[in-house]
Amino acid sequence: MSKTVAIIGAGIVGVSTAIWLLRDGHKVILIDKAGPAAGTSYGNGGVLASCSCVPVTGPGLIRKAPKMAMDPTQPLFLKWGYLPKLAPWLWKYLSHANEADTRRIASAVVNIVGDSLADHQALAAGTGADAFIKPSDYLFIYNDRAHFDADALGWDIRRGHGFTWEELEGDAFRAYDNVFAPELGMAIKLANHGRISDPGAYVKALAAHAGSQGARFVKAAVEDVAIENGAVIGVIAEGATIACDACVVATGVWSGPLAKKLGVKVPLESERGYHLELWNPSFMPRSPVMVASGKFVATPMEGRLRLAGVVEFGGLEAAPSKAPLDLLRKNAKAAFPGLTWDREEEWMGHRPAPADSIPVIGEVPGASGAYMGFGHHHIGLTGGPKTGRLLAQMIAGKKPNIDVGVYSPARYTSNN
Repeated sequence: MSKTVAIIGAGIVGVSTAIWLLRDGHKVILIDKAGPAAGTSYGNGGVLASCSCVPVTGPGLIRKAPKMAMDPTQPLFLKWGYLPKLAPWLWKYLSHANEADTRRIASAVVNIVGDSLADHQALAAGTGADAFIKPSDYLFIYNDRAHFDADALGWDIRRGHGFTWEELEGDAFRAYDNVFAPELGMAIKLANHGRISDPGAYVKALAAHAGSQGARFVKAAVEDVAIENGAVIGVIAEGATIACDACVVATGVWSGPLAKKLGVKVPLESERGYHLELWNPSFMPRSPVMVASGKFVATPMEGRLRLAGVVEFGGLEAAPSKAPLDLLRKNAKAAFPGLTWDREEEWMGHRPAPADSIPVIGEVPGASGAYMGFGHHHIGLTGGPKTGRLLAQMIAGKKPNIDVGVYSPARYTSNN
């Protein structure tokens, strides 16, 4: 039976959900306060990072984090005045910094991101947006083998989920790509990954396709969900009720207040991320890379090299900081000696970070027709199409082929 579905949020998750619903014969209303791809879906690292299932909260983080936050050469920044507000979330977040939880979280996340390239290709097929999808290798770059060995747990987890890779050292690494500093002596090369050559344009193209297939766009802020007899009947945007049979909350880090009104209290913080774009660079790496020493990604895009990474905790209101961008610039110069460029563009955005590092995907208990899809930390672009497909299946009453219980909003209701 065809439904009218209001999707709140026009980033990669919302737009993916819209396209899969339209393909299944449903009517879609996309509601966003700023329009498609105006937030994190514009500014991400652009890598379809299927292997990025291992959470930041690995063993030892509790010991390392305070030193990292006080060291300006480390990719973790904290606005200290925000610490009292951050503390309850941070306590829960760090409680997962152990091996058992790291493996458990990875097992949940891999089902969302593990086939990212194929998921994006399936989503974009016939939309015109597929021109932005570039299949590629993905490299993790280390100083040497000892540096790589220090990440043994993460690679063991990836191996357990079926990932394979090639280890390139010394001359073999230089033969693959010789643009890196000589101090960087080892690369782990994973095939079957990809990159998006312009993430903002890509999501806008997907949204335009949704519009061409009948999706209606409303530019407004949604304040509440209208529920009668335990079921959704509409969403309330700027005082007006937009009638619908189901709704999806997919507004990233801004999902918290709406979720709370639906009885779902997610410990959610902004993991503030930065990117620095170097336009018309004198050279580009052959593939997108994660430089492990600086924990930043360098992704070739149309006309520019995008450097992304760095984590800062400082909430939604504070202005961007200078230090994270300075660190990205410094790390890029160290990794790519001799690189020059014409101009730079700076950006800061908000990654939605639930304290347990697992996205919130599914129907709200006690509110038939109310669904959620947010909380992907730094893998929202990677996992957006799979999340959208799962939500479309749930809304249509179809059973997904994976266990979706681990993502359920029920884990954050008052009964749990």
